[in-house]
Amino acid sequence: MAVSEAVEAAPTRRWGRVLRFGAVLTSILLLLFGVPWWTLVVSGAAWPTGAVVAGTVLFAVALLAFPALMVLGHGPRRVDAAAVAGDTALGVIWVLFVWAIAGNVLRLVLTAASVTDPTRSRVVAVAVLAVSAVLVAWGYVEAMRVPRVRRVDVAIPRLGAGLDGLRVVLLTDTHYGPIDRAGWSARVTEVVNGLDADVVCHTGDIADGSVDQRRAQAAPLGAVRARLARTYVTGNHEYFGEAETWLGHMRELGWEALHNRHLVVERGGDRLVVAGVDDRTAAGSGLAGHRADHAAALAGADPELPVLLLAHQPKQVAAAVAHGVDLQLSGHTHGGQIWPFHYLVRLDQPVVSGLSRHGERTQLYTSNGAGFWGPPLRIFARSEIALLTLRKG
Repeated sequence: MAVSEAVEAAPTRRWGRVLRFGAVLTSILLLLFGVPWWTLVVSGAAWPTGAVVAGTVLFAVALLAFPALMVLGHGPRRVDAAAVAGDTALGVIWVLFVWAIAGNVLRLVLTAASVTDPTRSRVVAVAVLAVSAVLVAWGYVEAMRVPRVRRVDVAIPRLGAGLDGLRVVLLTDTHYGPIDRAGWSARVTEVVNGLDADVVCHTGDIADGSVDQRRAQAAPLGAVRARLARTYVTGNHEYFGEAETWLGHMRELGWEALHNRHLVVERGGDRLVVAGVDDRTAAGSGLAGHRADHAAALAGADPELPVLLLAHQPKQVAAAVAHGVDLQLSGHTHGGQIWPFHYLVRLDQPVVSGLSRHGERTQLYTSNGAGFWGPPLRIFARSEIALLTLRKG
């Protein structure tokens, strides 16, 4: 191929990718908004004309406004009011979509029971609206509440007797964002400080936005107490813009930023390596020196000592197994956050929530996280602060 032909072909391929992405995105949005619209408004319920028109206009306006709100709220301008509106719309339409599908299963049951329209479609519409309204209200309360404490004992065979009973608190995925949760952050810190931790870990996704935007919400992290260490690693959201700034800010707040490095804590004459690696997306961020580097994180560590590793995503456990890690702490999944999204999370991650074993030595604890991403909803995926008590197994 001539050079001129190659130059012409490159923009063509790029435009082809853009058009395919646009087509896929448009199809997804039409499905998300279209299924609830059909189920609630026009499926055979024979609502009055005014109600059908009003419902159709409402769904059409929401469909057209949604992309603009998301771009305005999460694009370069980061307008918080637009982000809140777009994120809330996403959560509500997801819940309506899921339960509209369930409602159409109910339609089949009613059809088998010889219930005809318009009664059948009206029963389905009312059921979908009622269930969705209850779940959205409950999900909002769950998202905004102070996380519950989840207590787990973890047996580690290589743990020294002096470290038996070591209390490790995992606080992750705080996602300080466009909804001001400075008060929530302060109450979370109070809960953490009440757990009498030896080590406190934050495995990333501190915030959605810059340090300047979220400084007040993150400030209570400076008051977190731990006897031996407060440790932090980056999550994927830090690499949306200000990973270096967040690393520096956490250091200013008194946390040890484990940027592909480790420290050693000691109690009762026994020692534990606490290591951390960057998020797996760091390599694609363009930041020099940022990538998940387990070898660098463990360089110089005594191979006879047990290793506690902080890594944002559960799927990083494969490298942890290869490097002989005893326990990896992760977040990222939010436990799915809004049911049944956890099925999609499971396609990308080896674990969605809880304690799991990988290989002969390595265990992984995956936290549901303390905050939420995007929609201010948590449905059947409660937030948590994890208290892990290490036991000599």
